[in-house]
Amino acid sequence: MEYHLSWKEIITIFLTLFAVIDIIGTIPIIVNLKKNFGQLHPFKTTVVAGLLMLVFLYFGNLLLGLIDLDIKSFAIAGSIVIFLIGLEMILGRNIFKPDTEYSDISIVPLAFPLIAGAGVLTTLLSMKAQYRDGNILVAILLNLLIVFGVLKFIPHIEKRLGISGLAVLRRIFGIILIAIAVKIFKANTGLLV
Repeated sequence: MEYHLSWKEIITIFLTLFAVIDIIGTIPIIVNLKKNFGQLHPFKTTVVAGLLMLVFLYFGNLLLGLIDLDIKSFAIAGSIVIFLIGLEMILGRNIFKPDTEYSDISIVPLAFPLIAGAGVLTTLLSMKAQYRDGNILVAILLNLLIVFGVLKFIPHIEKRLGISGLAVLRRIFGIILIAIAVKIFKANTGLLV
C-alpha cells in the first residue's frame, strides 16, 4: 500500500508543535540564559531536541506500557499540560520553571525542557494516536529547522521584534495552545461532542 504525505495533516501538526515548542516565546528566556551562562550551540541544541522527540515518538508507547498507561490516558494528561502551558503564555506567569543549575545550556535547559519538554513529548504521543508517523516526522523536521534558525539568529530576532512584539506573539500562541488542548481532550474522552 502506497502512502502519500498529507500536507493538511503536516500543517496541523507543524502548527501544533510550533505553538507547544514556542521558540519565539522563549527568546527572552534564551537571551537571559545566554547572558548568564555564555555561548549558545544552535546545532547541538537542535540535534539533541530532535533526538529526544524521535525517541519519544517511537518508544513513548513502550515506555508507557512499562508503567501500564494507555495512550488515551497519556493524551488526556498531555492536554492538561498543554492547557497549562497556554495559560502560562497568556497570563505571563511561570508554571513550569527550567532547571538552571548547569553551565552548558545547550542541552539542559535549552534542548530539554525548553524545546523538547514535557508538553512537546506529550503532544507527540497524542498526535501519534491521530496522525501518521511520516506526517509527524516532516512536521518535526520543519520545526527543528525553525528552532535552529531562531537559535542561530537570536540577537537579530530580538532586535527586530522588540519586547512588545514578543509579548503579542506569546499570547497569540497561548490561545492556540488552549484550543489544541481542548481538541485533544475531546478526542480522547468522547466528552463535549
